[in-house]
Amino acid sequence: MTFQKNILNPAQRRWLLLLITGLAAFALVTVACGGGDEGDASQTAATEAAADSGEEPADTDDENPYADLSGEIRIDGSSTVFPIAEAMAEEFGYVSDVRVNVAFSGTGGGFEKFCRGETQISDASRPIKDSEREACAENGIDDIVEIQVAIDALTVMIHPDNDFAHCMTVAELNHAFRADGAKKWSDLRAEWPDDDIIAYYPGADSGTFDYFNEAIIEEFEGSTHRGDGTPSEDDNILTLGIGRDRNAIGYFGFAYFLEAGQSLQAVSVDGGDGCVAPSFEAALSGEYTPLSRPLFIYTRSSLLSERPELAGFIQFVLENVDAIVPEVGYVTMPADLLAEQFAKIAPYVN
Repeated sequence: MTFQKNILNPAQRRWLLLLITGLAAFALVTVACGGGDEGDASQTAATEAAADSGEEPADTDDENPYADLSGEIRIDGSSTVFPIAEAMAEEFGYVSDVRVNVAFSGTGGGFEKFCRGETQISDASRPIKDSEREACAENGIDDIVEIQVAIDALTVMIHPDNDFAHCMTVAELNHAFRADGAKKWSDLRAEWPDDDIIAYYPGADSGTFDYFNEAIIEEFEGSTHRGDGTPSEDDNILTLGIGRDRNAIGYFGFAYFLEAGQSLQAVSVDGGDGCVAPSFEAALSGEYTPLSRPLFIYTRSSLLSERPELAGFIQFVLENVDAIVPEVGYVTMPADLLAEQFAKIAPYVN
């Protein structure tokens, strides 16, 4: 897309970080071996100078507020939020001894585990439902804390060779994805090919499915989502499917489109004011309507109070959203909205 961005996927970032770490270690060994007595003397002199002045020698750990944290954190939920959680977990591992395990079973599946007390953080690509709050409360979990971490532009995808469906109205998207809706592309517009529509979409446990269903399908009274396509909780499977079939159409989070590169084509959406392509700018401004949406993580206030590694991790997430969120393909929040999230965890961090 014209708004593509050169980013590294998580695997590439891991290799790069390992390379950098290895080179840094080599450089330190080289300096240590070549410094000889002069380096030791300099260090001794610095220590003695500090002692003479009454000051404590500098402690490098003081510069890292997470250095003393250890333990384990379990995260599950949205596949859309997964790239953010995975990247944050990886980076947090470099500054702490906390092991953060990240999985994805869909927003709904994540909340089921969270409400059973199996996870400490639940990733979600939609707000928690009342029914899910009730399920949590039945298990004594009634101190849920919602923290927004990013903005997404839910993206409708077609094959790169599709030369006609560059822009679709909300009504056309509804017709393409609703049960008993369009079967052929020509059912949407007479001038489009008389070929079958091959639909790909997230599974029913996905928050992306829920959001699309609410914004596009249920917007038209009596509509329900079609069930005759290919559903999957794994957005990578959807990417592969759409990329292999010229008549395919599907949808998932913006980050997965960025990662797919030239293998897919994004559909602009006409929400009533003309065609708007999904982009960082359009999602942040709200112009990309109705498919721009907030992304969340959920935790519990009692856990934030009792587990400093959890409070530290969430503080680390918020401190690094401006760097990591766009790197993995999502949109950062405005400063005032980010400040609101910091205020939610302020009672639990130093």
